[in-house]
Amino acid sequence: MAAERIVSARTDYGKRTLGEAEAGMDPVQLFAAWLDEAEQSGLPDHNAMVLSTVGSVSLSSRVVLLRQVDERGFSFFTNYNSRKAMDLERDPRATLLFYWPALERQVRVEGRAELLPEDESDAYFASRPRESQIGAWCSDQSRMVENREAIEERFTRWSERFAGMEVPRPEHWGGILVRPVRMELWQGRANRLHDRLAYERFGDGSWQRMRLQP
Repeated sequence: MAAERIVSARTDYGKRTLGEAEAGMDPVQLFAAWLDEAEQSGLPDHNAMVLSTVGSVSLSSRVVLLRQVDERGFSFFTNYNSRKAMDLERDPRATLLFYWPALERQVRVEGRAELLPEDESDAYFASRPRESQIGAWCSDQSRMVENREAIEERFTRWSERFAGMEVPRPEHWGGILVRPVRMELWQGRANRLHDRLAYERFGDGSWQRMRLQP
């Protein structure tokens, strides 16, 4: 019989509040303000988010880094042959989850994914460190490999191939944009009476806001 363990750790929240007046009617704009505050607070990996996709057999989640947020939605970059990208090609539904425990905040995003325009992928790829650019060429992301040495050998070969020249963006690497259709912003409050504001998007692009019970 497996050992049973009950985790009794509890945190009582109460640093901030989230009211309708300060939240406004645009959740993306509110998220951007929260993201700025997380960065200014010095939180490590403040732009980390959990991306969940619908696979051919099961659901799958992993942490990726948000690289851009604007009126269209949330963008990240990846190998288009990776499992996450192939999941999104089969089924564009995606969820994103941000959690900043030091700020007692969480943001959930539900939306549909699409590829970013090539010029945006080109521009971001050009801004990456050279080693990361070469890594995009040498890794068949999500594929099996015999050992660590094989990965490092591939990196060396691609480094030699691009010696003395700029590294171009591979066609199999680029950006993915998640256009939100629903968002929920959560602010921890005392006695588990948390503030939860949810937003749903209409076809004309406007948002409906509602308060949810904690």
